Amino acid sequence: MKLCRFTQAGVTRIGKIVGDAVIDLSGIPGVTGSMRALLTALPDLLDAITAADAPSFALTAVRLEAPINDPQKFLAIGMNYAAHAAEAAASGIPVPTSQLWFNKQVSCISGPEDAVELPLVSDKVDYEAELAVIIGKRCHDVAEADALDVVAGYMVCNDVSARDWQARSPTFTLGKSFDTHGPIGPWITTADEIADPQALTMNLTVNGEPRQNSSTGDMIYAIRQQIAYLTTVMTLEPGDILATGTPAGVGLATGCFLKDGDRVAVTIDGLGTLENRFVAEKRRRIPE
Repeated sequence: MKLCRFTQAGVTRIGKIVGDAVIDLSGIPGVTGSMRALLTALPDLLDAITAADAPSFALTAVRLEAPINDPQKFLAIGMNYAAHAAEAAASGIPVPTSQLWFNKQVSCISGPEDAVELPLVSDKVDYEAELAVIIGKRCHDVAEADALDVVAGYMVCNDVSARDWQARSPTFTLGKSFDTHGPIGPWITTADEIADPQALTMNLTVNGEPRQNSSTGDMIYAIRQQIAYLTTVMTLEPGDILATGTPAGVGLATGCFLKDGDRVAVTIDGLGTLENRFVAEKRRRIPE
């Protein structure tokens, strides 16, 4: 099942994608405008959501929004592909000896049709194709063997990074959290549709030019290991987003950073394509 948030006639609703149409789920008792609330109640709502077949709208007649806009956490792991860790090291970023996690502030989230801003205070904005995991159950201290049982689904993510600001903060958080720098989408594909999340091809292009191409099988720490590690420390909640790392080919390695008008497309097998246009910031930010 492909779950989405969409806007039609000025109203944003929850829906599911079937072929080239969006089926509106807002008439189902218990379905509100919050994807986080839906994921929390999904076991109880699943039969009704599966059976729903109307009303529907053509995909071309709606605007797809960020599939979840109200998660409690948006966490990302750094340098989780060996080739990317090597290119980062060549740029002066130390290779971690354990899982390296940082926050992307939830205010950075943007959708599959949103423009992503190039801040006036940064000239080193970069792209990172990533598989995003969506947590479906409140969980703590999860064993690796059971880790995929707490996953609601998967989506495409671009972990947009302002590299100059990332270098100023050892936690990476500032350089990862500019407004609009968390594009996700185009929808959430539920876990039952993905036989093996460690066997998905992912690629990224800038203006049609290939920049990244890899498989999620190349992760240093698999998704099971990531969830077990995180839940040793914290409780994960339904709707929490885990960005699982990016492969080699980022602009940091070549000095090819994003510029006004660039279109970045990230595609992952079975999850669709997330495409965003990058635009120069219109308002001035003055750093403290």
